[in-house]
Amino acid sequence: MRQKIFLPLLISCLVWVGFPLFAVEAGNEANASLFAKALYESKEGNFVDALESWDRFLVSAPTDAAALSNRGNVRLALGDSEGAILDQTSAIKILPSETDPHLNRGIAEETLGQWDEAIIDYQWVLTREPENASALYNLGNVVGSIRGDWLQAKELFNKASIANPGDVMARSSNALASYQLNDFAQAEKELRTLIRKYPMFADARAALTALLWREGSLGEAESHWTAAIGLDSRYREEKWLVNVRRWPSDPIHDLMAFLDLEPV
Repeated sequence: MRQKIFLPLLISCLVWVGFPLFAVEAGNEANASLFAKALYESKEGNFVDALESWDRFLVSAPTDAAALSNRGNVRLALGDSEGAILDQTSAIKILPSETDPHLNRGIAEETLGQWDEAIIDYQWVLTREPENASALYNLGNVVGSIRGDWLQAKELFNKASIANPGDVMARSSNALASYQLNDFAQAEKELRTLIRKYPMFADARAALTALLWREGSLGEAESHWTAAIGLDSRYREEKWLVNVRRWPSDPIHDLMAFLDLEPV
């Protein structure tokens, strides 16, 4: 069995199906009420109760693809990646043309390090929905951080940010890919734009800290770092940057050099 790599940031990319796809027929108010309860608990992050509710719903509606996919998401949030994949695969067998279970299965596959399988699922989604921002972003993360193809990753992050202009993480990842590709001017421009619009966005401030340190602007780097670390202390942890946030190697190296007061 492959070693599990649990990636908390991926949980925010999960897609919840907000209505039953089959089994709640007109007049079956009890089932509809239980579905709504389970969905509410899921979205609120009450995953233990949500799992119990989805289990109860699926006893009476075992072929409801939406409920299976949603339960798969809950299982993933609780750390059961294998169970999540089983539920998403069951949903796909019932409704093979639906994209959401493929996207959700790809996320679960990533947590197990099943990179090739995740890529296949994301590409499957994109052949049907070329502007699916979540699939574009997730695929960019895999081809960049795992395959090391930051040029393709940048293209995917850029498409994701166009498809969803409010996705600040896609825009920050696009800037980080530019950084890795030595396009420092473009990276700095995008990071400064993000910070002006979203001053409380720690990722952009931490990335700009690293870039400014590389450029020798220590005073401004210190200023952005103070803000970044006050917003999210995880940016001082190299392992978190590599395995969870999945920054490119050069920005990580420069940020660690900044923290150690070493020249780049």
